Amino acid sequence: MNKLNENNFKSGLVTIVARPNVGKSTLLNKILGQKVAIATPLRQTTRKNLKGIYTDSNCQIVLIDTPGVHKPLNELGKYLSNQSKEATLDTDLILFMVDATEPCGLGDKWIWDNYLKDSKTPILLVYNKVDLIKKLEERELNVYSYKKAFEANLDSVKISAKTGRNVDDLIKKIKEYLPYGEKFYDEEMVCDSNMREISAEIIREQIILNTKDEVPHSVAVTIDNYKEEENIDKISAKIIVNNDSQKGILIGKQGAMLKKIGTASRKELEKILEKKVFLELFVKVQKNWLKDKNAIKEFGFE
Repeated sequence: MNKLNENNFKSGLVTIVARPNVGKSTLLNKILGQKVAIATPLRQTTRKNLKGIYTDSNCQIVLIDTPGVHKPLNELGKYLSNQSKEATLDTDLILFMVDATEPCGLGDKWIWDNYLKDSKTPILLVYNKVDLIKKLEERELNVYSYKKAFEANLDSVKISAKTGRNVDDLIKKIKEYLPYGEKFYDEEMVCDSNMREISAEIIREQIILNTKDEVPHSVAVTIDNYKEEENIDKISAKIIVNNDSQKGILIGKQGAMLKKIGTASRKELEKILEKKVFLELFVKVQKNWLKDKNAIKEFGFE
């Protein structure tokens, strides 16, 4: 038996799968104890598989936050769907997150039938948002609806990703499924993304939060320049939209909306970097980029 086994150190990949807006990114941030994934009340916020790295004295869990699974409607939708499916193929455990405030719906059943039903990888069913259900009977009826729909005896945990309720129990349960092995990453790392990628995501989060349904998901953000200095990081970013009306909404009257988005993004980045940030934003119209394979690649979705 090698030294790692004697020390009982475990490490492995864990993929989080769910339909949109169930709380995957919120759970990832809660487990890591800091913000690495953007989380908004709107659907399809996550666009790329993001690795969050949790390390303690006896394990390293590499958590893969996938885009919310849905039937694709355009080239971006196909990319998001492929991202989620590929992440379930080479992993040690799949966390299938569902919303415990609702009975099992067609979206959850579709994920089960198309992604998970025939998977050889262990699946842990995670019931999220249990803090929002006041009546125990209602919660248990919802839980039963998932068990009945999936027709499988799945191991499960009930949590609240937002409040942290039972998240420690979830981590303990995950550890049971991991193999013994060495760390994939240095223990100081909590995310596999660089600051250019994180900056683009933070800006996109603030666009979604501030414009809501007016500029839903037909927006991309590219970082044209990122300069690190000792006391300040200087960032220049471009916001890509589908049409002129969306550009008008993003800029706002006398530039008020763009300024609001920029200020909120800068403050979020300063919290993460723990230093000053200078942020410059521009808006560009690129019509029908959601349906353009070349544009999808150009904006980093490949």
